[in-house]
Amino acid sequence: MRASLWPACLSAIVLAAAPLAAAHGQATKPDQEKGFKRSPAPANAYCYIGWPNDGETVRTTHIKVWFGTRYFGVAPAGTSVPNTGHYHLLIDVPLPPLDAPIPTDKNHLHFGLGQTEASIDLPPGTHTLQLLMADGDHVPQDPPVMSKRITIHVRATEQPVAAAH
Repeated sequence: MRASLWPACLSAIVLAAAPLAAAHGQATKPDQEKGFKRSPAPANAYCYIGWPNDGETVRTTHIKVWFGTRYFGVAPAGTSVPNTGHYHLLIDVPLPPLDAPIPTDKNHLHFGLGQTEASIDLPPGTHTLQLLMADGDHVPQDPPVMSKRITIHVRATEQPVAAAH
């Protein structure tokens, strides 16, 4: 009797595992099949960091960064207007995958309201900054609209207010 239950139990396990295997297979499909369709952008579109300049030494840890773009518009996140996007500032990281939403963390700052400048705090040292535009769903356009990566040097000279007294 025991031997006759084994095939039935094995069949039940296989049937129960089938949806899990199918879900696992979907998780490994390319991002375009998951719905991360990249919006088209003009081939000549780019964005840039207007300040600070590449190689600049700044004497504060509180830095104002301003952004610009050419041949491309700026629109808030959630907006679906052709040839527009919003800025993402990449700090000390390489470009993220271009076929998925840009992460949100301390190294990937989102400016989803359409901001064209920001104040950021960086510790003393050498840092890289790069802009990457993305559509309303935070997915970079195709081709990507991005700035060149710049390097800045933060040399803080100001003293905290409490230390000045």
